[in-house]
Amino acid sequence: MNSEITPLFRTGGHAAPGAHFAMRFSSTPRGARLARLLVGQRLDAWGVPYGCEAHDALTLIVAELAANAVRHGRVPGRDFHLAVTRNATAVRVEVTDTRAERLPALATSPPTGDTGRGLILVDHLAHRWDWHPRADGPGKTVWAEYALPAGGRTVAAPAGREIGAPATLDP
Repeated sequence: MNSEITPLFRTGGHAAPGAHFAMRFSSTPRGARLARLLVGQRLDAWGVPYGCEAHDALTLIVAELAANAVRHGRVPGRDFHLAVTRNATAVRVEVTDTRAERLPALATSPPTGDTGRGLILVDHLAHRWDWHPRADGPGKTVWAEYALPAGGRTVAAPAGREIGAPATLDP
């Protein structure tokens, strides 16, 4: 974990007005996908445009943390909670689930198959990340902070093929 690095969000600090998004999602793959899509839209509205490095990294962090909440933190009938906050220098993502006994940890050996890479990606992309027990009941909150470029300004990818658009083959 990168928790020893200086925090980007201080306890008791306040985000700029309109720079907080929070919502509950069903603990299903569809809920995790919706969380990623809504955060992508919110980031764009906050000036972190689609196609820039920060947007891509943050939506991947959200996707991985939400997928982990669904896969490892799911309790039938309980949702997961997502909160995203932006300040002048960083974005903080928090995902809370209701399962306390399955704690996040980086793999000690190389992942095999299609699983085990989520927190490795989060560890690589985030400035720092960690977890803490849920304050208002059973479960845990996994959080990650992403440092924005100097001054919090981001730049979209150069014009060209639209991100997510299918590639076409020339005849």
